[in-house]
Amino acid sequence: MSLTSPLRGTSLHDSVADRLRAMVFERHLEPGAWIDELALASAWQISRTPLREALKVLAAEGLVELVPRRGCRVMELSDADAEQLFPVMAMLEGRCAHEATQRATAADLAELRRLHQVLEQHAAANDREGYYAANHVFHSQVQALAANRWLDRVCGDLRKFLRLWRGRQLALPGRMEASINEHRVLLDAILQGDAPRAERAMHDHLMAQWAALKALQRLEAKGAPHAA
Repeated sequence: MSLTSPLRGTSLHDSVADRLRAMVFERHLEPGAWIDELALASAWQISRTPLREALKVLAAEGLVELVPRRGCRVMELSDADAEQLFPVMAMLEGRCAHEATQRATAADLAELRRLHQVLEQHAAANDREGYYAANHVFHSQVQALAANRWLDRVCGDLRKFLRLWRGRQLALPGRMEASINEHRVLLDAILQGDAPRAERAMHDHLMAQWAALKALQRLEAKGAPHAA
């Protein structure tokens, strides 16, 4: 998606919302940053009306905050937010893995193997950005295979907030290697049709992400070098 070209279309505010959301997730708009409505409207050759409508959508999603008489800024999540969110997502994604294992067809399993191989390639190349993107696709596929519209709804809503950290935990030395090993355990459980083991593996994988994020924060607080 181009984030700078002019926007056109009948559902203009939907297109604007999609672009703003991408800018937040890709950190073109940093957490806590104020959004320059005039600059964006000029760059995208639109009026401020669809931009403001789009910002209301993102505010309803919790990705930005509308501040009276000041404007709009990107939401910045605290350590307390992460401490509460990761266990909830671990529980929910664990359930996704459980139900996906029960429902997956041979074709579904083949697709998961393919997606996992992409992860392996990025891990071998130490490509953190590529690994993060492939990891998001893999988790989304497991969620889709669960075919549970209630799980899909709540996981989809909460996953947006996880994406605000944009895989920062992968900067911790050794984390990508640990992450791919966790994925191997998860994939093996799914391929073997062991739903309880898949659920535990996914839960533990999410909690390992939180542990890695906390460890990275401790390193950064001490000024220690890491694989930024």
